[in-house]
Amino acid sequence: MAATPGLHAANLADAWLGTLKNVTTGLPFAACWVKLHVGNPGTDGLQNVATETDRKQITWGTISAGALPISGTLSWTPWDSGPETITHMSVWTASTAGNYLYSFAITSKALANGDTLNLTAHTISLTPIASTA
Repeated sequence: MAATPGLHAANLADAWLGTLKNVTTGLPFAACWVKLHVGNPGTDGLQNVATETDRKQITWGTISAGALPISGTLSWTPWDSGPETITHMSVWTASTAGNYLYSFAITSKALANGDTLNLTAHTISLTPIASTA
């Protein structure tokens, strides 16, 4: 069987993600915060901002096969910003202001006062990963 073309997991994809994650480099992913949105954040990350404006800091997990997952759970609780439906999240380099890095859609979550919103899984992946078989 022929090998699948793509990035070498250990030598390139994991190394790139490791560089981004390394807190001693000061690169963007060393410390990231997540912001909530009620629609697409747009190209600047500032559109459709949720009423709940507190950003939660990401703790990155272990890099493997070109993927960098979060570790642990980010929680917004208790929800006290009135009813809203969260559809997107954006990732920033600081708890306030900072640089917008990227956004992602989530399964819509309708929230009312007293609810909790948890982000339990999110992964940055570099693909395609080459196979050797």
